[in-house]
Amino acid sequence: MRSVEISEKMFEGAVSVESVDGGWKPWRLPHTEKGLFPSSDEALLARAENASGVRLRFDSDTTAIALQVGVGGEVNPVTGRDAFLFDVTIDRELIQSASVKPGETEARFNELPFGDKTIELWLPQDSHVILCEMTIDDSASLTVLEDKRPRWVTYGSSLTHCVRAHSPARTWPAIIARRYELNLTSLGFGGQCCLDPMLGFVIRDLPADLITLKLGINCIAAGHLSGRTYAPNALGLVRIIREKHPETPIVLVSPIGHPPTESTPNPVGYTISGMRRDLKDVAERLQAAGDENLYYTDGLEVFSLAEIAEWATDECHPNADGIELQAENFDRAVIQRFLSNAVER
Repeated sequence: MRSVEISEKMFEGAVSVESVDGGWKPWRLPHTEKGLFPSSDEALLARAENASGVRLRFDSDTTAIALQVGVGGEVNPVTGRDAFLFDVTIDRELIQSASVKPGETEARFNELPFGDKTIELWLPQDSHVILCEMTIDDSASLTVLEDKRPRWVTYGSSLTHCVRAHSPARTWPAIIARRYELNLTSLGFGGQCCLDPMLGFVIRDLPADLITLKLGINCIAAGHLSGRTYAPNALGLVRIIREKHPETPIVLVSPIGHPPTESTPNPVGYTISGMRRDLKDVAERLQAAGDENLYYTDGLEVFSLAEIAEWATDECHPNADGIELQAENFDRAVIQRFLSNAVER
């Protein structure tokens, strides 16, 4: 095996990549502007360190890869695993997974298919990762080519972050991206999708051919937004993004089923069903103002109350199999309905 240099150009799905002592650390926010993303407990930055949807992409004829890594902390107990997972996909297909337990430093993939191929090496969705070194077959080539696939940016909560997914390439955004050959940037931040204006600027400044915004559920339980503030924040988020994406298709997706707050008001008198009503109204107002590429999807089409009852023991977060059902529902309700002309299978 021979060592190959990990370069910043290999990373896809990261908003920025930080050069740290010993390697590269991907971020899903601009790491040089960390001070502009404050929260009371710095939780947004912690989620932005998690590598959900981030991968290395390169062409090679290698049949083996060894990746020297540093992964952060203990495995999230909600995953039911004792290790962090890395995936290799080739031509949309998941080929192999490798596990790295806390304290271990190598993710290894053996017996990959012979011949030239485009490899995507997906990083753990539930951890920050530092990539230190990569080795491939002694005689193998490796090139990094521009990814010319349509770029899809999706913003959301833990329901987009998907720490409970079977593995990194099996989050619902990753499933959709692989199915339609999209270059994914997943801005799913567990507990932290609060329609922050700074996220609007981040999305505005990213290259994108498709944008989906799944908004609301993180703002309901603690009353972060009310019936007075939710709709204006959603509208403002879209208008910020439109500054540099005037014609890019944007789909607003309201919250999925959430039994505890469907009709029970939160501390500021708001409900999830009220959010769905108000986000639909936001979409209609933007369309009436001339936005011809703005669409709305009811979150109950993405995951219904009946599906929550079957697949989410906490009445909120689908389990790993439920996440795969969520991918199918999202495909039908969003991609096939609104975006099929912009993507290719």
